[in-house]
Amino acid sequence: MTTVTPREVALLRLVAQRVAGPPFPDAAAAVRALGAVQGQDLPGALTSVALRTAGRSRAGVTAALDAGDVVRSWPMRGTLHLVAAEDLPWMLELLGGRVLAGAAKRRAVVGLTEEDLERSREAAVAALTGGRRLGRQALLATLADAGCDVAGQRGYHTLWYLSQTGTLVLGPTDDGDQAFVLLDEWVPAPRRLEREEALAELALRFFTGHGPATVADLVRWAGTTVRDARAGLAPVRDRLATVDVGGTEAYLDPETPERLAACRADAEGLHLLPGFDEVVLGYADRSCTVPPEFAERIVPGGNGVFRSTVVCGGQVVGTWRWTGRGAKRVAAAEPFTAFPPGVAERVPELAAALP
Repeated sequence: MTTVTPREVALLRLVAQRVAGPPFPDAAAAVRALGAVQGQDLPGALTSVALRTAGRSRAGVTAALDAGDVVRSWPMRGTLHLVAAEDLPWMLELLGGRVLAGAAKRRAVVGLTEEDLERSREAAVAALTGGRRLGRQALLATLADAGCDVAGQRGYHTLWYLSQTGTLVLGPTDDGDQAFVLLDEWVPAPRRLEREEALAELALRFFTGHGPATVADLVRWAGTTVRDARAGLAPVRDRLATVDVGGTEAYLDPETPERLAACRADAEGLHLLPGFDEVVLGYADRSCTVPPEFAERIVPGGNGVFRSTVVCGGQVVGTWRWTGRGAKRVAAAEPFTAFPPGVAERVPELAAALP
């Protein structure tokens, strides 16, 4: 088994995720290959997917949402992700149970009962059946008119629960946001996988799309158990390469090292990533990409809001953000210590070229 350095792991991950090297042909292919893409911040998620595609176009990602090729929901960890539409049902079935098991406490906190949620489900189905679509506020207003209590946090929890249990999904875009539709109508041809097959598919997608990565990384990313992660890895292990990272086995697509060899200069170059990007959030141990001593600079105060990052030589060396508006909008970067020569000067140019 080949031993690789943390820096090499970081470069391999950039290539596996197609931030560097040959891009994916389109948004659906990108999302499908990665398994799922963080989707808490929709504008950032559109950019994350677009910069991995040949067209580098946010409009292309939006078109995939409008066509029903890609959807946005809570398939794992109770967190919003973009996924290939046909994959969402089996992901919800495989991974939703653990999240729903902990939802009862949240229902008690916000003051909802299962009966309340089922009443909301009936009202939502009645409002959306026949291909109708409603934005979040319009759907909540419809539920309220039907006698459902969706005030405050009860509204968000209701929509989350109905999506987590397979009734609703965020699909087509509507004036820069997404509308809710019925999952069964919007995804008429879902993939159906037995549990063992689903675990294997999950593991294969994660390791080929994110590797080198460890079992612990898969557990953190998918919110599954170590036992299930190992059960998914076992039947696909012969389709993966293995490397040693600090004494721990990590798995990856066997073709990723060759891709890195062909595009090393690109991988080692300068990249700007939006907040919540998979390069940062896709792993339990991100220390090869994010120096541990600067981890809090990416998510200040541990508030759960991840800043956009500046990556150079495979490693995050600072954060960046937009300042000003309109013609006066400019990208401002903040290094962790000092940027490598030439980096600060190129940030505005690269930011302007982002999808």
